[in-house]
Amino acid sequence: MSAKKKNEGTSGDELARLAPEDLTEDQAAEELKRLAEEIARNDSLYYQEDAPEISDAAYDELRLRNEAIEALFPQLVRSDSPSLRVGAAPSAAFSKVRHTVPMLSLSNVFDDEGVAEFVARIRRFLNLDEDRPLEFTAEPKIDGLSISLTYRDGKLHQAATRGDGYEGEDVTANVRTVSDIPQTVDAEDFPDPFEVRGEIYMSKSAFRKLNEEQEKKGDRLFANPRNAAAGSLRQLDSKVTASRPLAFFAYAWGEVASLPADTQWGVYEAMKRWGFPVNPLMRLAEDLEAMLATYHHVEGERADLDYDIDGIVYKVDSLALQERLGFVSRSPRWAVAQKFPAEQATTILREIDIQVGRTGALTPVAKLEPVTVGGVVVQNATLHNEDYIAGIGAKGEKIREGRDIREGDTIIVQRAGDVIPQVVDVVLAKRPKDSKPYNFPTACPACGSHAVREVNEKTGKRDAVRRCTGGLICPAQRVERLKHFVSRNAFDIEGLGEKNIQTFYDQGLIQSPPDIFTLRQRNERSQTKLQDREGWGETSVANLFEAIDERRKIPLDRFIFALGIRHVGEITARLLARSYGDIDSFMTAMKEIAADKEGEAFAELDNIEGIGTTVADAITEFFAEPHNVEVVEELLKYVEPQALEQRDTSSPIAGKRVVFTGSLEQMTRSEAKATAERLGAKVSGSVSKNTDIVVAGPGAGSKLKDAEKFGVDVLSEDDWLKLIGSA
Repeated sequence: MSAKKKNEGTSGDELARLAPEDLTEDQAAEELKRLAEEIARNDSLYYQEDAPEISDAAYDELRLRNEAIEALFPQLVRSDSPSLRVGAAPSAAFSKVRHTVPMLSLSNVFDDEGVAEFVARIRRFLNLDEDRPLEFTAEPKIDGLSISLTYRDGKLHQAATRGDGYEGEDVTANVRTVSDIPQTVDAEDFPDPFEVRGEIYMSKSAFRKLNEEQEKKGDRLFANPRNAAAGSLRQLDSKVTASRPLAFFAYAWGEVASLPADTQWGVYEAMKRWGFPVNPLMRLAEDLEAMLATYHHVEGERADLDYDIDGIVYKVDSLALQERLGFVSRSPRWAVAQKFPAEQATTILREIDIQVGRTGALTPVAKLEPVTVGGVVVQNATLHNEDYIAGIGAKGEKIREGRDIREGDTIIVQRAGDVIPQVVDVVLAKRPKDSKPYNFPTACPACGSHAVREVNEKTGKRDAVRRCTGGLICPAQRVERLKHFVSRNAFDIEGLGEKNIQTFYDQGLIQSPPDIFTLRQRNERSQTKLQDREGWGETSVANLFEAIDERRKIPLDRFIFALGIRHVGEITARLLARSYGDIDSFMTAMKEIAADKEGEAFAELDNIEGIGTTVADAITEFFAEPHNVEVVEELLKYVEPQALEQRDTSSPIAGKRVVFTGSLEQMTRSEAKATAERLGAKVSGSVSKNTDIVVAGPGAGSKLKDAEKFGVDVLSEDDWLKLIGSA
């Protein structure tokens, strides 16, 4: 039985200690919410402010947990999922550059077994036997700032940061001051255009020298080489950048007229020949054993290197296989980063704070005496749930024998593994004599309602989360739902972040989403104008209203995500938006589903590839609540959700609903689905009157009969490949 069917339940931030495979479905949904919020916050700190609170290794490991849960529960992927984005929006201080080819990130693994599974997964996807040669490149993962360098007519034309992966900052003037980067390339075989991608970094020795100079001048010291490199590159005055000792390594490419080789290694060799610095520790590995040997060799050399690295990146060497493998969410299937272990530190747990989330989950957070872990100051750490505080695991086992967690304890903090940061142990020898076990509250600290741990009817397990029963009367839940509505991957209204939402809620200005879009009119009628309130003025209020007006038209998937439907994340919202096309069709279907769960509309929803019964039930429950429908309909008086553009409108299957059945012989089912979706098709799990194409291989059963029943076109695998141009 699949993970998505066997696991039922709910969890939030408290469940972060549980292994992904031990999570119930509801628990996984809550944990994905916590991860999305934590990663988004750190994205902004890292990419926009160059002031991260966690190390790169810790950040990537946080993403790893998110991806592991999404792999087990694909129907729960959120619309604000970190797997769908890279970095953060570009700063307004620089002009924006749209990346022709998105600058995506990498999935991560943390041990040799993870690398072995990565290789096995690729073989399964491509249906390659174990004896089929499969080579990989292995290269150090530089801890710096990703950069894109576009050359036209052999000259450096434009340089841009990664930004959010789709749009970055134009830092051309500053990049021209980096001596490692060629201004021109004279090689006859240098394609035009050619976009080189790599990492700008600062060496350890240069970093130490820079901080010495900063100290002499009485200027702010940089926390680490990565921050120094990022801060130097993003100077508004290129003269400052020129004075900083920056370096560069090339490791990838974006938009190109052509490639000089048909392998990753061959392109590396060409870039080196053209004058771009390529890391000398790169290796070509013929198998898993050679990949791991490279990792452990570089790990041993790491301390002696004059630049920071946080792991090894493996890439399938064959570019033809890379093309077949394609991408999933924010990262390529054909590459992965194996990260080095992170560090631990000891500090004092001053207080346990209980926070109430959007769904009523009570989340314990450890307030720590500030401590530096891996060059990053840590002040807060998750305590997951009350069982974790008591030292009890998900299955009732003792995870810290005899070591409950108490206020005043000396604890060990780690920024690695399943959750970052996390309290991993207690130093009992230093426990205060008057310490007492922590009593987890049974009443909501926000509204006083009972806080209970439900028992899942299907599994018989008690939920790890204690949850407020106050529902809509709980101010913590109402305001958190509003914060979600305006969050970055929902309506993303500039000037209406969490702080202002809280203030407007407390002042009675915004109590539900439609209130946001009537704020201007109500302000004009009010005797107490917003511009007269503390912290506001004519300009800031005008900017806020303009930002609100800019969001009156919003992509349909972001609109759906903003509603806060349980289990509907970024990918699920996008699936719904693509499947229903426009808001009218979506709302009509949702109302039909709410009125008759046994009807055809629900079956259509349930059969959308990637949705599943649990998500369909959650959507049904949402629209079966009249209050929710009233809010949505009121909201639609002020907002116009926009249909999504097809991924590839030129393909013959763009917008078509496709069902695969039977055995495929020339590609795996996963590859077939990925190809169809890349070409703009909608892949469904069952056949209905709305299905356009059924691709039937040997052994096709009831779906083939359904195709005949509904008069759907049936193609053989060969016919399908001819249709999409891959025969």
